Amino acid sequence: MERDTFNEADCSKPEHGEMEQALQGNTFADLGFAKVDLSREQRNGYPEVVYGEGKTAEQIIGIIQAMRKQTVNILCTRLSSDKFKAIKKAVPDAVYYKAARCALINRAEVKQTRSYIAIVTAGTSDIPIAEEAAVTAEAYGNRVARVYDVGVAGIHRLFARLDVIRGAKVVICIAGMEGALASVVGGLIDKPLIAVPTSVGYGTNLKGVTALLTMLNSCASGITVVNIDNGFGAAYSASMINHL
Repeated sequence: MERDTFNEADCSKPEHGEMEQALQGNTFADLGFAKVDLSREQRNGYPEVVYGEGKTAEQIIGIIQAMRKQTVNILCTRLSSDKFKAIKKAVPDAVYYKAARCALINRAEVKQTRSYIAIVTAGTSDIPIAEEAAVTAEAYGNRVARVYDVGVAGIHRLFARLDVIRGAKVVICIAGMEGALASVVGGLIDKPLIAVPTSVGYGTNLKGVTALLTMLNSCASGITVVNIDNGFGAAYSASMINHL
């Protein structure tokens, strides 16, 4: 039996005019200190997200005001409570999630998926990263099941919630220390798993590098690894999978 082969010549390449036409709808607001991407949702399905660290409250307010003209729901991550107090005065409809260090300006109800994302943590100390993932996932219209503090030091706790984890369409597994939980969970499920190493741990955790290397070298199949403490990135990818 002959196999179909990919032939690059069969793929039509866009002409220069077509490329220009495709980019015509891409707009941004130039605030001087930031160029706010106003067409990201049109291209990628999700609007630009405001990363709060390194920005002043005034800069974040300016970005939110530029976005809200055409973006219904706006997510801000890595936001301190002090910055949020200043933002709240200018943006009264902003809601702060303290554990997640996120703010959400929700001006329309987001339809939730029937399938859900399971967010699993090794320890209680990993919950801030898990909550960043949970708030992000929920903001993008995903049901979320939280399964916290089920690390390998007391693995019976994991088995007690295994039915919830297995019922998810995609799993986010968050662990610090040596990061072993991702391999254990990955070997017990038939769904994609996104592993998040955290900086939780003593000296040789190396601020998350040890957990990162453990997860990257996992022998369990179906594991994808994101950056250290990147709950947002894990949830963004999980949301794309859950909406397929």
